[in-house]
Amino acid sequence: MYLIADQCWIESLGGNLIPVIAIGGGLFVAVVAIVTGGVTEICKSRAREMTKREMAAYVAEGTVDPDKAIEMLNAGEKASKNKKSCC
Repeated sequence: MYLIADQCWIESLGGNLIPVIAIGGGLFVAVVAIVTGGVTEICKSRAREMTKREMAAYVAEGTVDPDKAIEMLNAGEKASKNKKSCC
């Protein structure tokens, strides 16, 4: 009984089952990649903001020198962001 129903379903697709599965799988992977990338960026920005708040608290407390705090916050950035262009 199940074999007849399965064959009817496959035949209703016109023998195009593999392309349908491939396109559906590709779209699923794309959506998962987009959502994962967005969540990753949100986590990074929240962690960066928490670090800035903690450094501000240390500066206000007097534990860390303000110039040293700026150096520490800028330590992870790429060289192109740290250097000012002359032109």
